Amino acid sequence: MVGACSLAEVTLILSLLPRSLESCGHIRISTPVVRLGDPVVASCTISPNCSKLDQEPQILWRLENEPNQHGDRQRILPDGTQESTITLAHLNYTQAFLSCLVPWADSFQILDQAELQAGYPPASPSNLSCLMYLTNNNLVCQWEPGPETHLPTNFFLKSFRSRADCQYQEDSIFDCVPEERQSKCSIPRKRLILYQNMVIWVQAKNVLGTSESPKLCLDPMDVVKLEPPTLRALDISPDMVPRLPGCLWLSWKPWEPSNFMEQECELRYQPELEGANWTLVSHLPSSKDQFKLCGLQQAPVYTLQMRCIRSPLPGLWSSWSPGLRLRPTIKAPIIRLDTWWQKKQLDPGTVGVQLFWKPTPLQEDSGQIQGYLLSWSSSDRPGQDTHLCNTTELSCTFRLPSEAQNVTLVAYNTGGTSLPTPVVFRENKGPAVTRLHAMAQDPDSIWVDWEAPSSLPQGYLIEWGLGPISNYSSKNWRMEPDGNITGILLEDNISPFQLYEISVAPLYPGTVGPSVKVYTYSGERALPHAPELQLKQIGRTWAQLEWVPETPWLGMIPLTHYTILWTDAHNQSFSVILNISFHGFVLNHLQPASLYHVYLMATSRAGSTNSTGLTLMTMAPETSELHIFLAILCILFLFISFCAAAWFCCKHSRKNFFWPNVPDPAHSSLSSWVPTIMPEEIFQLPNFWDSGMPPITKITVLEEDKKPTHWDSSESFGTSSLPALVQGYVLQGDSRAISNQFQPHSDTGDQVLYGQVLGSPTSPDIVRYLRCDSTQPLLGAPTPSPKSYENAWFHSRPQETFVPQPPSQEDDCVFGPPFEFPLFQGLQVQGVEE
Repeated sequence: MVGACSLAEVTLILSLLPRSLESCGHIRISTPVVRLGDPVVASCTISPNCSKLDQEPQILWRLENEPNQHGDRQRILPDGTQESTITLAHLNYTQAFLSCLVPWADSFQILDQAELQAGYPPASPSNLSCLMYLTNNNLVCQWEPGPETHLPTNFFLKSFRSRADCQYQEDSIFDCVPEERQSKCSIPRKRLILYQNMVIWVQAKNVLGTSESPKLCLDPMDVVKLEPPTLRALDISPDMVPRLPGCLWLSWKPWEPSNFMEQECELRYQPELEGANWTLVSHLPSSKDQFKLCGLQQAPVYTLQMRCIRSPLPGLWSSWSPGLRLRPTIKAPIIRLDTWWQKKQLDPGTVGVQLFWKPTPLQEDSGQIQGYLLSWSSSDRPGQDTHLCNTTELSCTFRLPSEAQNVTLVAYNTGGTSLPTPVVFRENKGPAVTRLHAMAQDPDSIWVDWEAPSSLPQGYLIEWGLGPISNYSSKNWRMEPDGNITGILLEDNISPFQLYEISVAPLYPGTVGPSVKVYTYSGERALPHAPELQLKQIGRTWAQLEWVPETPWLGMIPLTHYTILWTDAHNQSFSVILNISFHGFVLNHLQPASLYHVYLMATSRAGSTNSTGLTLMTMAPETSELHIFLAILCILFLFISFCAAAWFCCKHSRKNFFWPNVPDPAHSSLSSWVPTIMPEEIFQLPNFWDSGMPPITKITVLEEDKKPTHWDSSESFGTSSLPALVQGYVLQGDSRAISNQFQPHSDTGDQVLYGQVLGSPTSPDIVRYLRCDSTQPLLGAPTPSPKSYENAWFHSRPQETFVPQPPSQEDDCVFGPPFEFPLFQGLQVQGVEE
């Protein structure tokens, strides 16, 4: 770490002190430079002559920008001097200032400062090496200084002359001091003695110590580093030396100041091809006027470099020379040329021909082709060839004279020409292939097969190109010399997902059959992108989407289905798969006033493609609709509350409705029951009304079936049948007795009277009643009264015929006219005429 204050800043601070305090304080340091991390002891004394300070001022210490701290001990010396001492246990700054302070007004005043430094002693330098350069005859040595010391460190290159393998020291050589921050130094030639050993080492020194590197014993001439030689290419005439293919001729000379030395050199070369490596040729002489390097590949250019070293004496390799780029001699092309043509008659004496050819190498290293030469000759001028084309292309258009008989094509380079290929213009004659079929193997190849014609051809010519082909120069073609094949895989110049026109023509001796064409695609292509989604309508919880499907084209892979994907604001995803016939869809169950991202994905056998995303937001509920919804909720709440209140209030009525209380005739009173007074007929029979008579609890009106025979009381009761009972009650009196009328009486000793009214439709004027004083009802056959836990209809059954029993003496029954019975005073029987 470096201190925050420089020496100039310290001087400025001290100059700003009050003049009365300039000589008051003084700091003494045990040592100003220590090892990093070692302790430091310091003392600060204040003179007794400082009148501006208190008698016993408090002395404080400050290290760099750290907080003020008290010393270890403060005391007064016999001469009145104030002294404070402090021990810094670990000095972790490489450079810092230690200050002595005293309180001054509301702040602190610095009395004196001392600079502290910390670091490490120098390590021993390593990797000392020296080189002798003949360019300036200086011995240059370099080394590694070692780790940083954080202190000013000086390096010295020391040496002396020696004999007998550096065992004895002779003359010392002046120390070589490197430039600042440099780790190398040069010893000039005037201080060297060549061919004599010398000892060299490096010394490092600072205030904390000194170190030295291991000593190096050497002869300056043994560490000579030569300069690289100079390479040159040779241009040898073919007349002097036959030019062999794949060879290079070159020469080199050593660096001129090193001509007096014996040297050995190395040559390396590399073809300018991707991934090529260097090839090394060793043990070459230092000078060569002519050197042949053969066995090279047919690469366009080679790069060559060379270096040398003293030999057989010790020395160091020179650097590699600058690269020399040479082109090796090449061999004549060794190829086969397949040709095809299109011919058109321009005039009676001239034919327009467009010739195409394709080279086929006959061996791995077939030679480089620099151009093609097309020429013709005739029997009238033997040995005189007329050139038609000299081109680097694979086609040529020319006018062929009618007298031309032999047309030849050759490929050439600087090494020679290939064997001439005769161009035969065949006639269109012979059978064609049948059942031609083409199909894509993958996007970069097409398989073509056919059925051989009846006459076996010598070979086949296959042509293909983007169809329909309008320009023949854009066609690709291939000639197969084997007439037995019936299929071929086309891989040259096949672009993916394109329509190709392919034709196959059989080749016969001197003739060519008609070509047959077929069209096919080089692989089907998937839809580049899905149809664009469009929003047709949108509501609060739904959205209607639609899209326009892509129009299919030739070579397009048919789609299999659509997939709609949508996500909400919470990144929850939803999807639905639709048939390919769908052109729209409605998204339901959406949240009102919510944002959604919708995508359409079209899927085929080749994969899936997505459309651009559609962002939509559902509508928010309207205010009026919200009010209607809240009103419905309020009405529903009120209705439920009303039903609950009614249910609670009518609880007793519900019980009587489902389980009615049927009075027990044996324990009831009809004191409050009176006959109904009809307005048409009022009987004034007060003398028959007896208030002391027991109450009547039941009246039974019986009507016999309509029969021609007259009913008489004297007849047997067992021979007549009467209809079902008809009962009626009339309540009068205080309404407060209602709640008690059905309660059974505890006293069962009261007599209950019963009466039956008997009448006959055949004798309406004759009405009789049957009165009994028994406490048991006269109803034997009808349905008995239900129990308290049974419903009123628990014994419901079909209507039965009631057969009254004749009165007996035991029952104490009286048979007489109706007016003798007080309850019958208001009884009126109607419907007698029926």
